[in-house]
Amino acid sequence: MSNIKIFSGSSHQDLSQKVAEHLGLELGKVVTKKFSNKETCVEIGESVRGEDVYIIQSGCGEINDNLMELLIMISACKIASASRVTAVIPCFPYARQDKKDKSRAPISAKLVANMLSVSGADHIITMDLHASQIQGFFDIPVDNLYAEPAVLQWIKEHVPDWKASIIVSPDAGGTERVTSITDCLNVEFALIHKVRKKANEIDRMVLVGDVKDRVAILIDDMADTCGTICHAADKLISAGANKVYAILTHGIFSGPAISRINNACFEAIVVTNSIPQEKNVKQSTKIQVIDISMFLAEAIRRTHNGESVSYLFNHVPL
Repeated sequence: MSNIKIFSGSSHQDLSQKVAEHLGLELGKVVTKKFSNKETCVEIGESVRGEDVYIIQSGCGEINDNLMELLIMISACKIASASRVTAVIPCFPYARQDKKDKSRAPISAKLVANMLSVSGADHIITMDLHASQIQGFFDIPVDNLYAEPAVLQWIKEHVPDWKASIIVSPDAGGTERVTSITDCLNVEFALIHKVRKKANEIDRMVLVGDVKDRVAILIDDMADTCGTICHAADKLISAGANKVYAILTHGIFSGPAISRINNACFEAIVVTNSIPQEKNVKQSTKIQVIDISMFLAEAIRRTHNGESVSYLFNHVPL
């Protein structure tokens, strides 16, 4: 491919390197550093004039620093006369703050969308947005990829008795995601209704559906402190489930998450590498990782060549 440059932010350089390798390209030269007052400084080390530029930066780790770094990189490329700048954001930052659910609550995901647009981004590629309406916060094209094809492939390859399984949504918000997977697998689904006292703290859970003597597979877009999925796993086991798996797109795993996972009754917790998982895998033998670099690489290739990206909604790229 000609007239294309791929740059990596500092949040997930391993994923960026894998994406570049899938495309047969080298990552562009960029230096990011901080001044003594903690201001972020970015130096693009090669010409981007007239190029189709892709900047890969995930919303993880030091989220605010990484977001600011992404904005500065976009602006730097834009004012250096790049023809198009695409922000590739595997895990979108502030995606859980997508609505005004109480008085004086901010809609921070909308603010992030505005910041990306103002910085000069022409296009966004992301994966499994926490809420699909976030796409409507932008006035520029947004391609929201889905991990579902890779999830279906993992279930068929790693769950021996998947045809007798039941797919479970740990909250009402994930019902659409779960029903899509059950339709593809031709199995039943269940729902856990949860009531929160406050953020990251659950008051009670109610299971809707019969999981007795079945393999339960929890599906969710992200897990942070893992209180929800660990409570859900206990609820499923107490309701008679034989085994419990959890498959998540974004494994944030902050705070007590790893210790909760190690003490929970999961056969496995499967996450994508939209967020770096090397440390988490070392701390828990239950965590398994699905590589999504081929999804991002194929989305970049198709975008650059002016091809449809919707193929990736139902297929795992080779």
